[in-house]
Amino acid sequence: MSAKLTHIDEAGNAVMVDVSNKDISPRLAIASGKVVFPESVFRTLSQQQFSGKKGSILQTAIIAGIQAVKKTSELIPLCHQINLTKVHIDIVPRINELLVTCTVKCTEKTGVEMEALTGVSVAALTVYDMCKALSQEIVISEIQLEKKTGGKNDFER
Repeated sequence: MSAKLTHIDEAGNAVMVDVSNKDISPRLAIASGKVVFPESVFRTLSQQQFSGKKGSILQTAIIAGIQAVKKTSELIPLCHQINLTKVHIDIVPRINELLVTCTVKCTEKTGVEMEALTGVSVAALTVYDMCKALSQEIVISEIQLEKKTGGKNDFER
């Protein structure tokens, strides 16, 4: 394996990557994840249009995810502060699950993969928080990067 960890120096210390010599370019990242429910819980939530005593579950999760994207550099120690140009979170009901997708854009020297993954994670956690009174068997799963463009390498799952 010729690739090396970029956040670890030769002495094994954690370091923030130096992006000062990188070119500014448009960057995009899309991440996704699932919130899987027991069938009876999902049926109840669907019948209630995903609203509860705390309000709209989906809209609250979307707002929480957007807030998390904006705070990624405060949550992940070696992430750079990035001026974001777009954050979009989509939550789509499927069979007994919600598919959470987060798209993040910027024009910067470094990418927004961690921001997209953070947005999905916090949106999914917010759904869990708002629904945990119905069941602790809710599962958050398959949080993953789907696509990234800009920088040295593009990626698409």
